[in-house]
Amino acid sequence: MPSYIVTLKDDASPEEVAAAKKHAQDQGGQISHEYSLIKAFAVTFPDDAIQTLESHEHVKAVELDGVVNTQ
Repeated sequence: MPSYIVTLKDDASPEEVAAAKKHAQDQGGQISHEYSLIKAFAVTFPDDAIQTLESHEHVKAVELDGVVNTQ
């Protein structure tokens, strides 16, 4: 399963962040990392179910996780 970075809306409360994580897990996702500086988490998620996560009311963005390089 591919891994995604899920970013929550800036005004999401801790309860709303927890609800988004629970939603991801209920849809078959497995949380692999939780970020502390931003409201976000990494999740492995089936390709065919990612749209349900993107449409969650507290989710700002869902991006495919990948390697980032700087020069």
